[in-house]
Amino acid sequence: MSVFINDDESGLHQDFERWLEELAPENPYSRYLHNGYEDNGDAHLKKTIMTREVTIAITNNDADSGPWEQIFYKKIDGKRDKRMLM
Repeated sequence: MSVFINDDESGLHQDFERWLEELAPENPYSRYLHNGYEDNGDAHLKKTIMTREVTIAITNNDADSGPWEQIFYKKIDGKRDKRMLM
């Protein structure tokens, strides 16, 4: 999983998907030495690029961010259930 802050702009999430898949394609599974019990070697590399935690400034009890910024949760490896603590 990944948690990140970015602008909530049209097409941005699809651009992330495409970019990550170019950097660490899921297939062929044989390209990753890590694959074995689970074929998720690509997900481990993708999680290294995307952040797992964020720090958010709070001003007057409100998140201090840009006008279009949002906090996003991205499930990269769909093999197991994940949970998010806030």
